[in-house]
Amino acid sequence: MQPSATDKSPAPGQAPIKTRRFSVSLVWIVPIVAVLVGISLVVHNLMQEGPSITVTFKTGSGLTANKTEVKYRNVVIGEVTDVELSGDQKSVIATIKLAKQAETFTREDSQFWVVRPRIGAGGVSGIDTLLSGDYIGADIGQSNSRSRHFKGLENPPPITYGEPGKRFNLHTDDLGSLDIGSPVYYRKIPVGQVVAYALDADGKGVNIEVFIHAPNDAYVTQNTRFWNASGVDVNVGANGFAVKTESLSTLLVGGIAFRAPEYSPNDVAAAEESRFDLFDDQQTALAPPAGKAQYLVLRFDQALRGLKVGAPVEFLGIEFGRVVGINLDYDEKKRSFPVNVGILIYPQRLGQAHVKMLKVLNHNPDDEAAAVRLIGTFIDNGLRAQARNGNLLTGQLYISLDFYPKAERVVFDPTARPPSIPTIPGSLEQLQEKLQAMVDKINKLPVERIAGNLDSNLVELRKGLTQFNAKTLPGVSTTLADVSKTLQSATSTLAEDSPQREQLTQTLDELGRMSRSLRELSDYLGRHPESLIRGRPDNAAPLDLKAPPRN
Repeated sequence: MQPSATDKSPAPGQAPIKTRRFSVSLVWIVPIVAVLVGISLVVHNLMQEGPSITVTFKTGSGLTANKTEVKYRNVVIGEVTDVELSGDQKSVIATIKLAKQAETFTREDSQFWVVRPRIGAGGVSGIDTLLSGDYIGADIGQSNSRSRHFKGLENPPPITYGEPGKRFNLHTDDLGSLDIGSPVYYRKIPVGQVVAYALDADGKGVNIEVFIHAPNDAYVTQNTRFWNASGVDVNVGANGFAVKTESLSTLLVGGIAFRAPEYSPNDVAAAEESRFDLFDDQQTALAPPAGKAQYLVLRFDQALRGLKVGAPVEFLGIEFGRVVGINLDYDEKKRSFPVNVGILIYPQRLGQAHVKMLKVLNHNPDDEAAAVRLIGTFIDNGLRAQARNGNLLTGQLYISLDFYPKAERVVFDPTARPPSIPTIPGSLEQLQEKLQAMVDKINKLPVERIAGNLDSNLVELRKGLTQFNAKTLPGVSTTLADVSKTLQSATSTLAEDSPQREQLTQTLDELGRMSRSLRELSDYLGRHPESLIRGRPDNAAPLDLKAPPRN
């Protein structure tokens, strides 16, 4: 009899094998699921958590842990989690927890600042924080490097990195009234603003960074000139007073204006970060290119009150330079104090005259020795410098270079560095010299001797007139009376209608008038004997030489 297939009894000689089944109670399923869910949430939170950064500020004003938010374009991208003093206790370190989508704000050139109510050159900002409280503003950088530590800005940046436009660098001697946020104008329309400024590495100038908004940045070309439009530009000239200003805001916060000269052929847009000079005013900025400067020295033997550094230097009425130095010197030989004046001239400002001169004379402006020899030939032809009065109201002087062929010849020293141009006295000094020469001639006249001779002549003349009145005039009168009687007798003998009697009557009348004239002349000379020398004055009363009317 064989065993059935269901018989599981072990075969003889084999140990029995026992099998166990693993079974889990339903009670443990819930905790296991909870643990798995918790682990997944933790992993998810870790994966969605943003980076933590630290920002250093000078003060903790407006910063509160777990309350102060970080915003970009008015969207919350993080929160301040901790505020503490730095190790040296000179600043405040704010720890910021950024959102996952704000991970790009860890770029090295990202910027952070505290937004609070401010009044600045760009106007009033941060008014909304009066109700919502201060918060930290952020601007994403453009660098490829990452960082976890940043230095916060004390003031908000005027331009963010995402703003379309171009930045340009300007160089000037001093900042003046400009500040961050000062407007930049193009044809009196605000198109940009000042975003930064700093001293040169050597401290001899100021670099100013401006930002021009698109699409107006295309108007900044390679020939564009920038000038300081701050304040009021008052010009007093032959046409009266001229007042210029860009806008009312430039009077308060300053401003910059720019424009290319009217004639700028083949002008193209300037590249970003291009460098320009910042001029003091529009007239200087739009003037023709100055070209290479030439330094010259003038020596005046006269007082130069009214001549200031910066005064114009003109050649035949064309301004082409300026005064850069005025120093008092001492001449041991003459025992006098001459004035040394240093000037800078820009021959290229003479325009076509300079171009034609270079062509005709085959002159190389880069050859300094040749330039000195050229100045020497001009001096031989009468080139002289003269200080002239430029404004009668203010008394300001300017330097004029002109040709005076009759000027005294001067030996020019071509080896002198810098070259020196001879001078002549100013027009006012020349007039004073002429007046002084006239006064000297008058002082040399023998006035006392002439006056003594004149007095003696007048005494002799008075004596002669007295004798004339005492002796000569009575005799003449007697003779005329006798003649009159004779004529009257002749008249009585003539017929009344005869022409001889009429002629005789006229003769008597003439004799009467002559007698009266002699008496009046004698009386006048007695009162005014000097009239024989000076003549009868124009305002003297006329002598009545008419005969009295006949009855």
